[in-house]
Amino acid sequence: MSEDPVCRLGPPPRFAVVGNPDDRRVTLFAAAARAAGLPAPRVVPWRQVLRDGGARFAPHETVRVDSPGDDPEVDLLLRGGPEPLEPTRVEGSARWYGRFTAAVSTLSGGMPLDHPGELAVLFDKRLCHGVLRAAGVPVPQSPTSGPDGARIHGWADARALMREHRMARVFLKPAHGSSASGVLAVESASGGRVRATTSVELTDGGLFNSLRVRRYERETEVAAIVDRLAPDGLHLERWLPKAALRDRVADLRVVVVAGRATHAVVRTSRTPLTNLHLGGARGDLSAARDAVEAAGTRWAEVLRVCERAAACFPRTLCVGVDLLPGVGWRRFAVGEVNAFGDLLPGLTGLPGSGAEGLDTYGAQIAAVLRPPPAPGADGSPPARPRPRPLSLIHF
Repeated sequence: MSEDPVCRLGPPPRFAVVGNPDDRRVTLFAAAARAAGLPAPRVVPWRQVLRDGGARFAPHETVRVDSPGDDPEVDLLLRGGPEPLEPTRVEGSARWYGRFTAAVSTLSGGMPLDHPGELAVLFDKRLCHGVLRAAGVPVPQSPTSGPDGARIHGWADARALMREHRMARVFLKPAHGSSASGVLAVESASGGRVRATTSVELTDGGLFNSLRVRRYERETEVAAIVDRLAPDGLHLERWLPKAALRDRVADLRVVVVAGRATHAVVRTSRTPLTNLHLGGARGDLSAARDAVEAAGTRWAEVLRVCERAAACFPRTLCVGVDLLPGVGWRRFAVGEVNAFGDLLPGLTGLPGSGAEGLDTYGAQIAAVLRPPPAPGADGSPPARPRPRPLSLIHF
């Protein structure tokens, strides 16, 4: 497929989506296309791509790669090994990553909205962190960042890195995980005491995702979880104390479309994990914006951090940036950049974003329909706008 997700002149685009036909993401994107007066996208099922070894698209098709989602058959094709894994099992993310990135590379033809190489980075937290750090985007400190970062083969390695880098509180994340699957918020104290907060359920049969956040306070249990996760790859980063709204810790998911922050939601929780499916709740965005302004930082500067993170992936039309506000709402760091971070049903665009009245999918369609910048006087292609410098004080 071609290199850039660009806007084009000529007849309206015909969209094609690689996804699971009954998935909410696919149906919401199709609804946004119809609302824009476009034909319903052609859906190419993930199971077909994985079974057939690829898919080809017509030159006029604008191709969106969507999440493989929770389809049990697709999950088995991506994560299954000699013995099938139950859909709720945490293990198998490295196998998933290898098969997913290989499958994306088999898509050919059409005009892509996502780039295979960038998706491969976005789905490796270690590589993504390294790219952001190299670009000057504020991120939590991490000894596993980048291709040359330290590798964690088990709890002993994680514990040694925590001591070496004087990190008493860390997040340990599966390198290829999503939706907080397998994530542990680990705290250590004097006397060798350890506590981990996670949605992982530890059983004799393996590790399972749970909708209940639990705490493990025996180091042997924490070690057992980390040792089982380590073969899939782990990313370790400093746990930054986050700001609060109404006695709940808070962070933000900011959707960036075509380089511009278009949608934002505050996520709040009484635990370190703010994911909405783990008991987190949407917070008051106006209250967060007021807290930022009261702390002496312009809201536009906060959004600019997210746009700088997205600018590291210029050939991917849309990403969801997880932004971590520090205590007091004065400092910000990027926790993650998500390739499929746009599932925010019913949320309309930020004022002044150009996506007012549109959901995240409508904003992406509008970006594709938008006329491209005019070429230079000599006929040369228009230059990409350079990201504006950051002026925030970072962690």
